[in-house]
Amino acid sequence: MAEPTGEYAICVATFYEDLADRLVNGATEAFAEHDVSPASIHTYEVPGAFELPLAAKWCAESGRFDGVACLGVVIRGETDHYEFVSAEAARGIQDVAVSTGVPCAFGVITCDTREQAEARAGGDKRDQGRNAALTIARMALLKRQIG
Repeated sequence: MAEPTGEYAICVATFYEDLADRLVNGATEAFAEHDVSPASIHTYEVPGAFELPLAAKWCAESGRFDGVACLGVVIRGETDHYEFVSAEAARGIQDVAVSTGVPCAFGVITCDTREQAEARAGGDKRDQGRNAALTIARMALLKRQIG
């Protein structure tokens, strides 16, 4: 992958604040590894994953950003709430990407337990924040290549 350039947005759901911080750190580190300056990364906080699509839409429609990394954590509970939040966040983020043409990455961890979330927020399994940043950088590069 060629080095990404431009401005990038990170929209992060802070419902699980400590995990949100880890996801943002992973995304920021991935950008830094590809020479994206900290001044070119703009982080916007929302209360929960359900609010990510609207924040991503505002970022994408602003014309300022080459990509939007949407980060958060949804942990299954005792009710159906998890199903609705997860599905609507994913659908909404995809809708923003398709309707605006601005790459938006679904970096939302959807899991059954806190331990699973920790493993995917810069833990043992993978770093969803890092993966989301790399995804939008790659997609922004592809968009530039295609013209």
